[in-house]
Order: sequence, then C-alpha cells, then structure tokens
Amino acid sequence: MDERRQHLFDELAVVGKAFGSARRLEIVDLLARGERTVDGLARAAGMGVSTVSAHLQVLKSSNLVRTRREGTRIHYRLAGSDVLDLYAAMRDVARERSADVSRAPDAYLNLPGSEEIGEVTREEVREGLRTGEITLLDVRPEEEEYDAGHIPGAVSAPLSTPAERADALRQAPCVVTYCRGSFCVMAHDAVRVLGASGVEARRLEDGMLEWRRAGLEVAS
Repeated sequence: MDERRQHLFDELAVVGKAFGSARRLEIVDLLARGERTVDGLARAAGMGVSTVSAHLQVLKSSNLVRTRREGTRIHYRLAGSDVLDLYAAMRDVARERSADVSRAPDAYLNLPGSEEIGEVTREEVREGLRTGEITLLDVRPEEEEYDAGHIPGAVSAPLSTPAERADALRQAPCVVTYCRGSFCVMAHDAVRVLGASGVEARRLEDGMLEWRRAGLEVAS
C-alpha cells in the first residue's frame, strides 16, 4: 500500500481505537450531555478517578474532547457536535445491525409495566413549557449534570426526590420527566414513583442526548 495512503488509514484508525472501549464510550455518552470534571465523570460512571483520567487522555489525544480550566479544576467536553453525531450514528448502526446490541437496550428498558408509561414528544414539551401547561422534571441524579446542560424551564428533581414533591405536583396540569437519553431508565422509574404517590406523570420520548442532537436550546 502507498505510504501516504497507509498514513491516512492509520490516522483514521486512531479515532476508531478511541471509540473501541466500552468505558470510553460511557464517558463520551456522559459528555454528550454537557461538560464534566474528572471527579464528576468518575462519580457518574462508577469508575476511579485515575481510570477516567487515562481514558480522557486517549480521547483528548484523538482530538475528540477539549478542556477548559477554571481555577484548579479542569472541565472536559466533546470537541464538537460532529463527535456527538459520530457517537449517535455508531450507536444507531450498532442497534440496527447487531442483534446482540438490539436486545441489550430492550432487555434494559422493557421493564415490567413500561408499556403503560405515557410518552410526550419534544415538540409537545416545548409547546407545553411555552404555555405553562407542563411541569418538566429533570430526574438525573447529579446536580453537575443539570448545571452542565438542561432543558430550559426544567426543574432539577433527582430520582430520589419526586415523592417528596408529590403534594405540589398533584396540582400541576401535566407532569413530564426526562433523564439522560433513550437508553436511560430513570425517567421511567420517576413516573412510577410519582404514580405511587398519586401524581399522574408521563416521560419525554427520549432524553437529553437526543434533545441536544436535535439542536434544541439548552440552558446551563
């Protein structure tokens, strides 16, 4: 093979190798929702700080993530929307082409009673927020996630707290929950917790990842 052509494919392989780790893909998935510190990523992913740092260095050397310094803290983010598109496209192709990948999220998400949970589209959420007819709950567990980026008008309500809000939410015209993305079960679980407390709720059809990818406004 021509040396220059070989070099081209070698450089392409660098990006492929960066995505060739389940743990790094989990980090990319977290960064797809907003920038994070190493500590924040470690907590959210359940990994050690040194392990996360090593994976971030691989992603950074491949120019897939960027950093900014704030005092002594370093914040990581995806290098651009094209990285998000690449990750989402890889996920979609894998789910479409691999029977094992297709079965995995279905087994994870299709929990007993999940078919009974109503869904709301992104457009319905935007219109409901505009008219004040929707109370939108961001049920992701980390305050850092909410601060890094959330749907404008959403209230931070980690999954451990919805029942505590039940009295106020019973008076709300329409309660909608959302979490990290279409592979996340927290919005499902929050609807069940609220239902057990007498609050009728539905969930956003997907989550923060898909909201960002659709180019919709994000508050931080």
